[in-house]
Amino acid sequence: MAPTFRRQTLAGEMLVLQLAIVVVVLLAVAAVSLAQSRATFNRVEGRRVGALAEQLAATPLVRSQLLRPEPQEALAPLVNSTQTQSGVTSVTVADADGRIVSSTDPTAIGGRLPLGAGAAEGRGWSGALTLHGSRELVAQVPVLGATRENLGRHLGTVMVGEADPTVWQRLSGASSYLLAYLGIASGLGVAGSWLLARRVKRQTLGLEPREIAGLAEHREAMLYGIAEGVVALDPGARITLVNEVGRRLLDLPEDCVGQSLDGLGIDGRLRDVLAGTGADAAGRRDEVVVRRGRVLVMNRMTVTKDGRPLGSVTTLRDRTELARLEREIGAFRSTSELLRAQAHEFANQLHTISGLIEIGEQDEVVRYIRALNQRRQSLDVTLSRRVRDTAVAALLTAKSSLAAERKVSLRVSDRTALDRLAPADAADVATVVGNLVDNAVDAAAAHGAGQEAWVEVELRQDASSVEIVVRDSGPGVAPELAREVFSHGFTTKAARQGERGIGLALTRLVCERHGGEISVTNTPEGAVFTARMTVSHLTDAVAEGAAS
Repeated sequence: MAPTFRRQTLAGEMLVLQLAIVVVVLLAVAAVSLAQSRATFNRVEGRRVGALAEQLAATPLVRSQLLRPEPQEALAPLVNSTQTQSGVTSVTVADADGRIVSSTDPTAIGGRLPLGAGAAEGRGWSGALTLHGSRELVAQVPVLGATRENLGRHLGTVMVGEADPTVWQRLSGASSYLLAYLGIASGLGVAGSWLLARRVKRQTLGLEPREIAGLAEHREAMLYGIAEGVVALDPGARITLVNEVGRRLLDLPEDCVGQSLDGLGIDGRLRDVLAGTGADAAGRRDEVVVRRGRVLVMNRMTVTKDGRPLGSVTTLRDRTELARLEREIGAFRSTSELLRAQAHEFANQLHTISGLIEIGEQDEVVRYIRALNQRRQSLDVTLSRRVRDTAVAALLTAKSSLAAERKVSLRVSDRTALDRLAPADAADVATVVGNLVDNAVDAAAAHGAGQEAWVEVELRQDASSVEIVVRDSGPGVAPELAREVFSHGFTTKAARQGERGIGLALTRLVCERHGGEISVTNTPEGAVFTARMTVSHLTDAVAEGAAS
């Protein structure tokens, strides 16, 4: 079985690194101390050995004995006493020829004295020399004659030397507390390294570097592999993370990370949802936001750690295509509701006719049928004369039956005038009219208890646009929601109950796609929704040609 090797932990790596730094610092301190000790030794001891050499060279005994053939016996006591009293390493006396005549080292007597550059020329000199295998700091001073016969004559040389201390001696001599300082610094460094390793371990949640790298790789794969947008904010509403889908859905620049929402120009409903402010601070899910032609569904989650807020993460889904499909499905659902309403109305009329026949009121049956026929013909004639586009006219006819079932009167304004439209424009106008009428019927029916409930539709057209105005007898839209109801994605029903929807958001999208807009105002009678759209209408000739 192959041996397994345990990987070094992050705390262990930090501890080893910090200890290495402490060792390097200690070595640097030791090196500086050694350098300072060497400089101090050269300065202090250089002066001392120089003074001793000058004092010994000026001694009359030395001058007089150097003139004799054998000065060793007379100079030996002086040389030894000088060494003993001063504590220097060596004391040496040489004659004018450089031959050593007396020395504290008996083996050196008779040998040649190594002279420095200045001493060889009869001048004083100090420096380092290697003598008998050891390095010494020496001072060489010439001995000059002082009598009338030999005044100024070079009689010999006196050399006093002090051995260089070892590294340990330099460290111990640098400061009496140096070792204590180094020990305290080492202890503090080890303790600091251990505490730092523990702190890093806590901050990384106990994860090792390889685990952190794996998490980062997985995060990148997840963020850029999912089909939803992800946006992360810090507590200051600055973007800390956004994937490519989120950046595209929100139309953000590539350098958006690190910028605040205000700096990116994100405001209104979108900012409220992302930052969790305003009415959205309660954390409701599936928030609908309209952003530059897209219907976005957003879910925001606050991130906390140990009770401390770290920011938020919001996911975004593009529901524009889904909203289009819902609109189409809603059209089929609306059609089925209209058919059901018409069937219900027709059944009631048949029941009335059947009852009249059973009680023998044949004349009343005839009058009832004529009244129904006249009312239907009146509505058809009114619509066909004012609304010449068949798709919109058919929609209003069907909506009138659905409104009647809910005891709401749907009427067409006398100022209505709409020509034939291109098929695509007619479908979009019908969508806007249908959504606004449905919302108006809901509002009027809910508010019409004890009084007449009505909805009025007015369609006006010029050379390039259509204006749709829908009035109702409902309670109106709350003033604080009047400007935001479309961007929030509320329906008029949602505006009253606090629920969210996308009916008016889709209506706004249709209007904006046609270069128009939609707005709402309140009157004493109820709410007034006004939508404007740019369309292309068909002339009578084109319409007849298309029909043939």
